[in-house]
Amino acid sequence: MGKSLTRKIIESHYVSGSMKAGEEVFIRVDQTLTHDINAVMTYLAFEAVGLDRVRTECSVSYLDHNLLYVDNKTPDDHIYLQSIAKRYGLYASRPGNGICHTVHVSRFGAPGKISMGGDSHTPHGGAIGMLCIGVGGMDVATAMTGVPMRLQMPSVIKVNLTGSLKPGCNSKEVILEMLRRVSIKGGLGKVYEYTGPGAAALECPARSTISNMGAEMGATSSIFPADEQVRTFMKAQGREDEFVELLPDEDAEYDDVIEINLDDLDPLMACPHQPDNVMPLKEVPKKPVQQVFIGSCTNASYADIAKAALVFRGRHVNENVSCTCAIASKQIYKALLHDGYLDMLVDAGVRLLELACGPCCAIGQSPATEGVAVRTTNRNFKGRAGNPTAEIYLVSPESAAATAIAGTFATAEDIMGEEVKTLSLVHEPEQYFVDDSMLIKPLPEEEALQTEILRGPDIKPLPVPDAPQQYLSAKISLKGRDNISTDDITPASAEFSSMRSNIPLMSQYCYHRYDPEFAARAKELGKSIIIGGENYGQGSSREHAAINPMYLGVKIVIAKSIARIHKGNLINHGIIPMLFQCQEDYDKLDLLDELEIENLLDQIPTREIVIRDKTKDFTFKARLDVSDNELEVILSGGQLAYLKKMLGE
Repeated sequence: MGKSLTRKIIESHYVSGSMKAGEEVFIRVDQTLTHDINAVMTYLAFEAVGLDRVRTECSVSYLDHNLLYVDNKTPDDHIYLQSIAKRYGLYASRPGNGICHTVHVSRFGAPGKISMGGDSHTPHGGAIGMLCIGVGGMDVATAMTGVPMRLQMPSVIKVNLTGSLKPGCNSKEVILEMLRRVSIKGGLGKVYEYTGPGAAALECPARSTISNMGAEMGATSSIFPADEQVRTFMKAQGREDEFVELLPDEDAEYDDVIEINLDDLDPLMACPHQPDNVMPLKEVPKKPVQQVFIGSCTNASYADIAKAALVFRGRHVNENVSCTCAIASKQIYKALLHDGYLDMLVDAGVRLLELACGPCCAIGQSPATEGVAVRTTNRNFKGRAGNPTAEIYLVSPESAAATAIAGTFATAEDIMGEEVKTLSLVHEPEQYFVDDSMLIKPLPEEEALQTEILRGPDIKPLPVPDAPQQYLSAKISLKGRDNISTDDITPASAEFSSMRSNIPLMSQYCYHRYDPEFAARAKELGKSIIIGGENYGQGSSREHAAINPMYLGVKIVIAKSIARIHKGNLINHGIIPMLFQCQEDYDKLDLLDELEIENLLDQIPTREIVIRDKTKDFTFKARLDVSDNELEVILSGGQLAYLKKMLGE
């Protein structure tokens, strides 16, 4: 049998391990990326390793998420990150250049490369035939040292796209349909490889919407072939010389196949409070809408914004709706300005925001009390937009524009009638405005060594966990429901995002919206254990959702299941992730029960842990679903200690 595209790329980067699905493989990483609200911890870790320069082909520090300077903290972080880039040989993308994923695929991405990014939506780059994987910041720091990265060899699922999208439909419909079928945790351990005539017809930015939101299925990554669409995109970026055709074999072997006929798709909507709560938009009961946001890495391409602008042309935002738009990059902004689409938006009453992530992660534009907000973003968790009382609905840019005009849920066809067919005439530019003046290039090594690293007063040292001990007795500091997200653990917003370089401060707000008493309780207990339900730690890659509990004394998380990136972050930062052997034991445990584990260090290598509830006097078992390498990291007391040992050897 032939090989999938995913397997070809992993084989070309193979260092050691097993190529069998579910087993551990070590691979060489070509590129890394970070963004400002998570990156400080990454570079503090890299500093602690003691190398003089990054050892990847290309590493980029993006300043793109929080550009709302509410006090000194965020500008101090940005100055630190720019100085770190100069010191260690990274590119730095300055505020105003655009959103990391869009800029990276446009200016650095290339077919066949492997990229790891400190953001869950890093698979955005799969649109051009790269294998891009979202990880925690400590894993990015590890990749920058040149140490081969561990990866669970994924199953590869073929998604065969046939037919073509109707006018008024967007590639957002494809990924919402995938979420409807697969669920928010059905992609765990999988890469989705999109093929077929329907995929071949999608332009690269449309593909990015699909590969980007594969993260919401819990997937390791998503990828498209590096075909003529990719050649066209890279030519438009002035980078055709970096194009390499890369396709799956015609007889490629896959672990499963999903068939989607694009002709059958109608506008879809993800309803509160999960991205897989998907319905046909016309079947969703209509509600008055107070806010519409068009933008984010997922849906702010040239074609996305141009189509939304055409829906708005000659019409106006409803008087009861606040409508904002954030375009993905400076080059896209210039193209839209040149072609007159920004005039259409402004004339319709749309407010243009920074070229940044912004409202997607609650940095500005929080919805009203119990407000209904419609967004083109990727997540609609409770509180994700900054207000836990709000209801967030996810749609395409065309449907978002129609909703802003109607004041309630609407499709482009509802607003435009037969005119909706004109949306199919919109395509990406034949040539983008290429201007890399907002990218600061790496300094020569000799000059870089003389660079001073600038630290504001809020940047505190990276906390380092202790290695586990033989005996542990600790109380349960939190018992959580299913689908706790990293937004629940470390809340989003401009205020909270600006605290992320200061763990002593940020930890005070751990679980702030989910359980406001948690931080004080955990601190008082000194050491504790968290109990979680299904899909614990889903969503954003933010490793603060592991660092903050670790700082507050959490030693173990026992859950029914744990999301991939968060599980890695827990291991990296010294918290042992365990799964209930019998899920009914979850129901027997309560807040403040005292749990006891004897001979923990002896039990860890067996991957089966016997735990006694001293409060209720019963015993239950948990298992460690970890690789041999992850066991070594756990016993070392986290990835930083393990990495120093590895580099020393």
